[in-house]
Amino acid sequence: MTEMVYGSSPIAVRDPVLPRWWRTIDKWSLTSVFVLFGIGLLLGLAASVPLASRNGLEPFYYVQKQATFGCLGLAAMLGISMMPPGMVRRLGIIGFAVAFILVMVLPVVGQDHGKGAIRWLSIGGFSLQPSEFLKPGFVIVSAWLMAASQDLNGPPGKLISFILLIAVVGFLAMQPDFGQSALVVFAWGVVYFTAGAPMLLIGVIGGLVATAGMVFYNSSEHFARRIDGFLSPDVDPRTQLGYAANAIQEGGFFGVGVGEGQVKWSLPDAHTDFIIAVAAEEYGLILVLFILGLFGVIVARSLIRLMAERDPFTRLAGAGLAAVFGVQAMINMGVAVRLLPAKGMTLPFVSYGGSSVIAGGITVGMLLALTRSRPRDRMAEIFRRGPAAGGR
Repeated sequence: MTEMVYGSSPIAVRDPVLPRWWRTIDKWSLTSVFVLFGIGLLLGLAASVPLASRNGLEPFYYVQKQATFGCLGLAAMLGISMMPPGMVRRLGIIGFAVAFILVMVLPVVGQDHGKGAIRWLSIGGFSLQPSEFLKPGFVIVSAWLMAASQDLNGPPGKLISFILLIAVVGFLAMQPDFGQSALVVFAWGVVYFTAGAPMLLIGVIGGLVATAGMVFYNSSEHFARRIDGFLSPDVDPRTQLGYAANAIQEGGFFGVGVGEGQVKWSLPDAHTDFIIAVAAEEYGLILVLFILGLFGVIVARSLIRLMAERDPFTRLAGAGLAAVFGVQAMINMGVAVRLLPAKGMTLPFVSYGGSSVIAGGITVGMLLALTRSRPRDRMAEIFRRGPAAGGR
């Protein structure tokens, strides 16, 4: 009788995890990631063979390793993309804590692998670069703190995140790793701006960053050498930038042909930092523009979907992750065409590197999880499912 008068209470019917995930995920971004990884393997077939030959290894040794790392990274991406925002937040906080501890111990137990910067930890024959995993975790923590500061009687999240930023940049600069430091500062600035920071304060922070750059230029020979090389009107054709610039010019619009490129035999980092030069030489401007378009699809679609998001944490974290992912790609390609100083930064999902591709999978997995379409409130869900969902 009570049900006849008042109606039965609605029973929430939950779909199975996989169908619900497939219905709510951004399929364009997901497809773009897989295509980027496929292009990376294709370019690795050409770019990594000379390195394997110099090291006395099988011709496709590095391609096989990249395929293994890529499977791990893509599996991490798919698994994380199924998580709700709360679980993504917990994962990011734990991941940041672990990565930050590893970054702090790098000056004592880290290795430089002949690169002039102590950025790697050797664990069981596998080289791990903690800064790659630090970036998505730091974005999540910053977004969590700034979102919490918007609550009534909330903590001073913006101030705490700024203090955390100084600590992170300080330890990264000790390696030295100025490229990752700049990327972390930019990501924090995006989260801070999205949280409603005044433009005057953004300008002050920009001034502090410029001042820090001048200090590093005057105190770090490694930093000064890269800036001087970038500002020099002439490019030494025997340097990595010289080889890359020549390869891009030789490639033209359609490229010199698959396997016909020569830059991979001259560049020691052709399979990592300068993979885009290999793409430009062998496949031409067409492939480079296609790669640019894939990164643009992921970043643009993520930001568009976040515009409709009401939850502060989801909006801030998603904007920061999209910024980290997109700007890292811009820096890598900008260095290759000499628009930016050399940074030693990989192209996500395309460059060779276990830490890079796994951390990229974690980053994009978090981004896909936060940009999944979800009902804005219970009433919207009732209207979407129809009258039957609300009971009678």
